[in-house]
Amino acid sequence: MQLQRISFSSHVAIEDPFEWVYKLEDYGYTGWEILQEGSQCLNSKNIQNLKNIYETTGLELTLHLPFSDMNLAGLNNSIRAEVLRQMKHYLTLASNYVNLAVIHPGYLSHYGVQVPQEAYLTNLASIREICDFAADFGILIAVENMPDFPKIFGKYPDEILEMLDTIGSHNVGFTFDVGHANTVGLVNDFLDLLAEKISHVHIHDNMGKKDEHLSLGRGNINWKFVMERLSDYKGVFVTEMGSVEEGIQSLDYLRNL
Repeated sequence: MQLQRISFSSHVAIEDPFEWVYKLEDYGYTGWEILQEGSQCLNSKNIQNLKNIYETTGLELTLHLPFSDMNLAGLNNSIRAEVLRQMKHYLTLASNYVNLAVIHPGYLSHYGVQVPQEAYLTNLASIREICDFAADFGILIAVENMPDFPKIFGKYPDEILEMLDTIGSHNVGFTFDVGHANTVGLVNDFLDLLAEKISHVHIHDNMGKKDEHLSLGRGNINWKFVMERLSDYKGVFVTEMGSVEEGIQSLDYLRNL
């Protein structure tokens, strides 16, 4: 099969992406998802590199907001305010180059476990605030379903649907992460319940037990079935791999489906 919009993202946060991003089109990619973690974070020094990529390549750019040490459900108001400030900072830096940004839901802290409903409502309020902020830049915020991690929001399809409906923003979308859905054994359920709400898709493989981010075909996900179910989807598919080499392997796998 041939995908019209296929993007690459690396979850390795210690390497310089500007050493490989210019080669992505040569390998068959049409886009790059910029992960705001570690060395990949945008800043005043490397923003010119992003501008050069935008102006000299045909890559479609999307943004993945930071998640390490970031808890949108956190109940320490000062710390949560800093989390929101940082996310707004990255949205502002990327605002001339992207029209979609992926966001992870929050999770239950030690205090949040004791007041889960308060934490849940705080999570929704945080996402809603980010959606409103991003709307001024024309950037859609796409909430991602989470893997089978303890005490995190957004693992299950009915939960994601409730979150999206309760946030109630015209500027909220859904990032369907197929690998994450596989860790909770609910790929089919996500497709049944949320197919029409999908704004963005992340693809990587695993054996159904943990979030391994394997290249496609190395886990137990039935990719032929998944891609057939997503045949009407017209958005971006993002391979989330540890290396460009694994991304190339995944492209080859897709071409041979």
